[in-house]
Amino acid sequence: MKYRPSRRTRRFGIGAAAVLMLAGMNGPALYRFSSDKYHRYKINQPEYKVRNGHWDAVNVPEEYRINTIHAALLHTGKVLLVAGSGNNAKNFAAKSFRSVLWDPAKNTFRNIPTPQDLFCAGHSQLPDGKLLVAGGTQRYEKLKGDVEKAGGLMFVHNEDPDKPKTFPAGTRFTGKENGKVFESKDPVLVPRAKKSKNGKSGKSGKVTVTASTARVYVEALRKGKRYQTGTQDNYRIEGLEGKDRQNFYGIAQKLSFDKKDFQGIKAAYEFDPVAERYVPVAPMHEARWYPTLTTLQDGRVLSVSGLDEIGQVVPGKNETYDPRTKKWKYLPKKRFFPTYPALFLTDGGRVFYTGSNAGYGPDNVGRTPGIWDLKTNAFKAVPGMSDPDILETSMSVLLPPAQEQRYMVLGGGGVGEDPRATAKTRIVDLHQARPRFHEGPKLYSEVRYPSSVILPDDTLLTTNGSGDYRGRDGSNVLRAEVYDPKTNTARGVADPLVGRNYHSGALLLPDGRVMTFGSDSLFGDSANTEPGKFQQQIDLYTPPYLFRDARPTLVDTAPRTVKHGARATYRTPHAPTIERVRLIRPSSFTHVTNVEQRSIALDFVAGRDSVTVRIPKDPSLVPPGWYMLTVVDDEGTPSKAVWVEVPPSAATARTSKR
Repeated sequence: MKYRPSRRTRRFGIGAAAVLMLAGMNGPALYRFSSDKYHRYKINQPEYKVRNGHWDAVNVPEEYRINTIHAALLHTGKVLLVAGSGNNAKNFAAKSFRSVLWDPAKNTFRNIPTPQDLFCAGHSQLPDGKLLVAGGTQRYEKLKGDVEKAGGLMFVHNEDPDKPKTFPAGTRFTGKENGKVFESKDPVLVPRAKKSKNGKSGKSGKVTVTASTARVYVEALRKGKRYQTGTQDNYRIEGLEGKDRQNFYGIAQKLSFDKKDFQGIKAAYEFDPVAERYVPVAPMHEARWYPTLTTLQDGRVLSVSGLDEIGQVVPGKNETYDPRTKKWKYLPKKRFFPTYPALFLTDGGRVFYTGSNAGYGPDNVGRTPGIWDLKTNAFKAVPGMSDPDILETSMSVLLPPAQEQRYMVLGGGGVGEDPRATAKTRIVDLHQARPRFHEGPKLYSEVRYPSSVILPDDTLLTTNGSGDYRGRDGSNVLRAEVYDPKTNTARGVADPLVGRNYHSGALLLPDGRVMTFGSDSLFGDSANTEPGKFQQQIDLYTPPYLFRDARPTLVDTAPRTVKHGARATYRTPHAPTIERVRLIRPSSFTHVTNVEQRSIALDFVAGRDSVTVRIPKDPSLVPPGWYMLTVVDDEGTPSKAVWVEVPPSAATARTSKR
């Protein structure tokens, strides 16, 4: 007899088959769901956090969310977040420039009026705790197909030795041969001509006048190809009378529809952390977009590179800012660097260029690492850099403690939109008789734009980056690791919450946590078909040392101001367990560049309930300014920091006046 299943059995079999079929179809999704759920469970376990740390997203109200391009920790404990126009041409056209002040301790925010477009400026900590912000955006980039009016560079000449002249924006230049009219987009000052006399002293000689020259960007009055030019021409300047018509004139080469690069501004501001506002100071001599600012041992600030007012890399004309006079002064000799060069203050006031940079400049000029003597302009190359042609968008760090003068360069990519990236790290000890780069342990991946932060326990956290230009091809890397300079080893820690590449960064906070910000992906998908969106989320990484049972405390009762070579005593109930004391300079981060951060080991004596520390005498090791002072116990757990001001020493102040 042939077996026939019952109707109920048949229904159950059909249902089971359907469930199995659906499970087969949705298996990957079900697996991902369960896998993600398990991952969330795992990373929230206490034992995981003790080993790997933990990430959390900051709750930022909608009205304070900006495209953070720059971030700097201030001695009030607050963080200045700067977007300017935020790499958004519509914001630039609307003059919508943003800065937000964030208090990490209270998680409160305040919008700060921003006077100009500080997008892609440079910034550095000043001795009195203010933040110097210099440069920014005069004009946005226009690709060749987007340029609507013919334009280019006009050289304005002055043959009058007795009279400088400023021409306002909107000044018109008419070609003598081509008859075409162009209009200046910015004001331009043309200095008086130079007058010299030939012949021996005391005798009459022939007077020679050499015309002075200034540059300004000009555009045609109307759109259209017929308004461009193809050859050099002399241009008369509208509105001049008498001798001025002969003494002042313009000369321009081709004025066309070629690609127009970003253009910089000369403006400079001090951000006052107490008044919480920008205060204008004297402008730089050079317009700069993508400059590096480095504080020197006497409190002056070195300003280097950037794109100028016509979109060209500043041709080696470097200058310093004196916070006492609020004015700028050129260095006597030129030295060329690509934009955002990583320039660190080192022994005796010399400056070390690691080779890291970001953005613009020829691929064969100014990219060799070396030690630069500002007094003589001598530059001593440091050899041994591996992958020297893919150093752009690499991260550079002065490894802790700063006394050892060991520098690390992490990752990097090819010049411009080159898809290449590297996982290499390179380390150099400048105290060696013949400094030379050597390989360090490889990073978690081949990355451009990694962010590295010195932690109070003398380790280095590195996080994020992308394997291609601006995260192209879905190449964001959600990885992080901690490097120990003492053992020269690295290990992975908790993965970041979001991808971060171009226009991202990270800072150490006074409580020992790390904030990460920004990211400006070119595309929003791995197929490169959707435009990217700026990552406005701010995240906080809590390192493993903050998940231990206890941490030392430091009572902020000592003098807030401690001079070079002086001592100060702080109360702490954990004095017998203190193993290290660190003085950490607050960071100022943008475009894979943070030349401010340094962690200095302090000599100390522990009492029964106090610790007495001594500030090193060398201002090139401890540049004047505000610092975070933290003690670290025998388990490697740091205290919350207290703020200490180290003023400029009398000796360096006298030197800076010369």
